[in-house]
Amino acid sequence: MKLKQLFLSLLPLVGSVYAQVAAPYTDSGNGFIFDGITDPVYHVTYGIVLPQASTSSEFIGEFVAPLSAKWIGLALGGAMIGDLLIVAWPNGNDIVSTTRYATAYALPDVYEGPTITTLPSSAVNSTHWKFVFRCQNCTSWEGGGGIDPTGTGVFAWAYSSVGVDDPSDPGSTFQEHTDFGFFGINFPDAQSSNYQNYLQGNPGTPTSVPSGPSSTTTTTTTGPTASATPFDYIVVGAGPGGIIAADRLSEAGKKVLLLERGGPSTAETGGTYDAPWTKSANLTKFDVPGLFESMFTDPNVWWWCKDTNFFAGCLLGGGTSVNGALYWLPAQSDFSTGNGWPSSWGNHQPYTDKLKQRLPSTDHPSTDGQRYLEESADVVSQLLKAQGYSQITINDNPDYKDHVYGYSAFDFINGERAGPVATYLQTALARSNFVYKDYTYVSQVIRNGSTILGVRTNDTSLGPNGIVPLNPNGRVILAGGSFGTPRILFQSGIGPTDQIQTVQSNPTAAANLPPQSQWINLPVGQDVSDNPSINLVFTHPSIDAYENWANVWSNPRPADAQQYLESRSGVFAGASPKLNFWRAYGGSDGITRYAQGTVRPGAASVNTSVAYNASQIFTITVYLSQGITSRGRIGVDAALNAKALVNPWLTDPVDKTVLLQALHDVISTMSNVSGLTMITPDHTQTLEEYVDAYDPSTMCSNHWVGAAKIGTSSSNAVVDENAKVFNTDNLFVVDASIIPSLPIGNPHGMLMSAAEQAVAKILALAGGP
Repeated sequence: MKLKQLFLSLLPLVGSVYAQVAAPYTDSGNGFIFDGITDPVYHVTYGIVLPQASTSSEFIGEFVAPLSAKWIGLALGGAMIGDLLIVAWPNGNDIVSTTRYATAYALPDVYEGPTITTLPSSAVNSTHWKFVFRCQNCTSWEGGGGIDPTGTGVFAWAYSSVGVDDPSDPGSTFQEHTDFGFFGINFPDAQSSNYQNYLQGNPGTPTSVPSGPSSTTTTTTTGPTASATPFDYIVVGAGPGGIIAADRLSEAGKKVLLLERGGPSTAETGGTYDAPWTKSANLTKFDVPGLFESMFTDPNVWWWCKDTNFFAGCLLGGGTSVNGALYWLPAQSDFSTGNGWPSSWGNHQPYTDKLKQRLPSTDHPSTDGQRYLEESADVVSQLLKAQGYSQITINDNPDYKDHVYGYSAFDFINGERAGPVATYLQTALARSNFVYKDYTYVSQVIRNGSTILGVRTNDTSLGPNGIVPLNPNGRVILAGGSFGTPRILFQSGIGPTDQIQTVQSNPTAAANLPPQSQWINLPVGQDVSDNPSINLVFTHPSIDAYENWANVWSNPRPADAQQYLESRSGVFAGASPKLNFWRAYGGSDGITRYAQGTVRPGAASVNTSVAYNASQIFTITVYLSQGITSRGRIGVDAALNAKALVNPWLTDPVDKTVLLQALHDVISTMSNVSGLTMITPDHTQTLEEYVDAYDPSTMCSNHWVGAAKIGTSSSNAVVDENAKVFNTDNLFVVDASIIPSLPIGNPHGMLMSAAEQAVAKILALAGGP
């Protein structure tokens, strides 16, 4: 999707947490001492110097960037809305700049008031462009924001590899940033008695010693560095796999660093994204189960990763902070050799039991023990009983998944979203040998042949050039998810040759790749799976569609909101799914495939030619899960955005035949339920025509597995039975990407059981710290 909107358009306010902290450095091209940072991923320097007068309304700024940076931006308050924005780009041998201001999540208007003057040491050469500028009337702006020269602040930077629409026009439109980051600054450190000299191009007499090494050319600068603290284990990604691994490793006495590229989620973790009606209770979107549907409709969806075109959570908790939290304990077949697992993984029960002890499931999440908004479950149960289904409590018998249905089960606790963030993370945080850092982006592992030495981050406070080292015999565990982990592996020289060559074509990433003689050819991103899913939309007079969840964020039903705030009970104590069902099908190829259904009030979309009552709509989503044979491929593009190179849905015609049979079966007993009408598809379209016309992007369930699959041979797997990356000594993966094939149900619970087992195997493996 092409968006002509400025950087940071989907970011929250940063608060007091940021990735780097500004420190003094000298630009050897002009001798000026700035306070700033160098982003180690794109190697762009951002600097500022202030006059000593505390009442001054100006500063001198600097951007130094490689030519691959088509435009650079700086938000002087750390967010798009309500802050002065400075944006610049090269145009031939000149630099064009603009000041902008936004009041909404759209392309900001040109902001009148500040005066930008380009200073003489600005230049463009064959490799870099440097913009040194005086910014007058720039320390306060509309809405009350500003820079306090005596205090501290947060800046946000933005980088784009896509040029503006008209480089000659300061008022040009341009697309959303490629990447972004934050840094903190102590403004008194940025003050200089040489300020007036700098305006004349004269460095004057240095008044302080820079804490970082000065630059060695006239076009680049080097930001601050810090001595690095080594760790026994560095875990990359604070989703379910990473959190569970980090907790169990620290429980075993290991010195553990957990890194997360996003920020806080729930209030307990420092999150502040409250709905208007939950502010008094300090409950964020990620605390309240009933706000799940608003994850997709909020105009400020900052929690989704911006460097993939699928829904992936870039915040603490990863997918477990933004999903519907359907929580199915794994079936025995989920970990079977027939489903692609090594035989040593077959006894999952001890690890599932450990998971259950930390995270019990519930199919009645309201604290009063009642179920709410269950009309759609009642209607669908009538359909299914007529087809020979039995009603059960699903997690009481995880292996019973044929012709069964039951109330949806979740890992909510006390009426709030729980998951690993509320459980495993909290015990880890209580240990002195555990360190957690958010807003920390890991681009690659640093390795010498098969040995991993550490990780490269965007946080220079963690080590020189952002590199965090390992202790002797230390290990790195990647848990960045099915899109994030492959991208890190590719940038580390691990994966199919064509993907590493794509990284090599990116001038910034290429500089950090290991030599080609050390590339490790593994099938990273190949043969991935995701559940193909089809929505059927119905109406029935008994249904309460709950305004299709449209008002839950800004204007909920008052009685329901009050009930939840008072006792964590009622509609908002649960998510939108209300009932689930399963059925096994034998395919013409002799493979058994499972269909799963999820029932919820409302509908993501309605496409019908018949009149209907919108207050009575509900959806049955039919998925195809364990046993599917369709596969796709995940990779990166030239900008290193993760994407599906080959879509994984219904590439095998047998999968499509079985899914169509499941859809026909679901509606086969509609005549048994008085008043039930299917409106999508309606009577003008067959199910076959409906599926043929289905948009593949909406067939995605975001249950991606297999991007770094486990196995016994490097010819068809990425990690071995101990979750160690083949042909490396100390690199592991613990996330959904190791799962070789889809489980019977949503992978949420099965993944957490797998994480428990993986970390146990890693700890038992000889040679570790």
